[in-house]
Amino acid sequence: MAEEVVLMKGNEAIAHAAIRCGADGYFGYPITPQSEVLETLAELKPWETTGMVVLQAESEVAAINMVYGGAGSGKMVLTSSSSPGVSLKQEGISYIAGAELPCLIVNVMRGGPGLGGIQPSQSDYWQATRALGHGDFQILVFAPSTVQEMADLMGRAFDEADKYRMPAMILADGLLGQMMEPVTFKVGEIQHHDASEKPWATNGHGNKRKHNIVNSLYLQAEELERLNIERFERYETVKKELHEAELYKTEDADIVVAAYGSVARLAKAAVDRAREAGIKAGLVRPVTLWPFPVQEVREACRNAKRVLCVEMSMGQMIDDVKLALDCRIPVEFYGRTGGVVPKPTAIFEQIKLLSEKEAE
Repeated sequence: MAEEVVLMKGNEAIAHAAIRCGADGYFGYPITPQSEVLETLAELKPWETTGMVVLQAESEVAAINMVYGGAGSGKMVLTSSSSPGVSLKQEGISYIAGAELPCLIVNVMRGGPGLGGIQPSQSDYWQATRALGHGDFQILVFAPSTVQEMADLMGRAFDEADKYRMPAMILADGLLGQMMEPVTFKVGEIQHHDASEKPWATNGHGNKRKHNIVNSLYLQAEELERLNIERFERYETVKKELHEAELYKTEDADIVVAAYGSVARLAKAAVDRAREAGIKAGLVRPVTLWPFPVQEVREACRNAKRVLCVEMSMGQMIDDVKLALDCRIPVEFYGRTGGVVPKPTAIFEQIKLLSEKEAE
């Protein structure tokens, strides 16, 4: 099949990929730095070609509840927002998780807490992987590091959410959302999905089956406990089947840098410079943040003497890195926050400092 290469922003890639994935509906609300997702969909008018519904809701709360309704009817639906907007959606996401429905949430992170700023950040890691609403639940979290990957992960996130009947998130940042890169799409490739193939969906039955009920309210404690236990048993299956990371020059690395998203690209440049300086450095980049790629991190750090975790935050993924390694190897941290992007030269200096410590 022929391919086309288009120069576009990460936010624009999300919109184009949503249409090509065969999404049935997008419900969102503008917020910097992800507003181009909704703007691009409005410009492309997919309701005229694929029948996709595109609707700007009156608020983030309204948008996530529209996603709840669409997902309950078996439709392939998504929303997008940025940090404080995602916080407003948390109650709805918890309802969707409790009702065991697949959907996709895109978070193009900005600085916080509070309204914070509109510059890029990675300070929503804890929220996405640990506390995206009340109750006992998890969501799938994917972390792209290129604009191409933002597009490619859309279809995968939808498929995995559907497979495991749980919400999925693409956790990007303002840098990826706003930067422009070439993106390759297959010409004319648009997937189609049939909601009638989902036996749990409330999509009409013509008196051919019992009513399906979408619900997250269970007043009997024993029943709610049973459902939570069953859900967590499914999560254990997800952990075994879904974990991915990129390993770069880690085979003989004494110093391994752990980073995700756009920061991983900066860290890779720092690793290359360290190699040029005679320092055996490598990089492990988690692609799935939940489940966290424990096996891949351990493999990357098999010969490492120290690990450097680099993030655009005060340090959040570092907790999962330490847990993955059972704290057997010293894990150091370097980060910038508030919208400040770490420079490859600064990351290299941190690698160099750790190498000198190890040589003492």
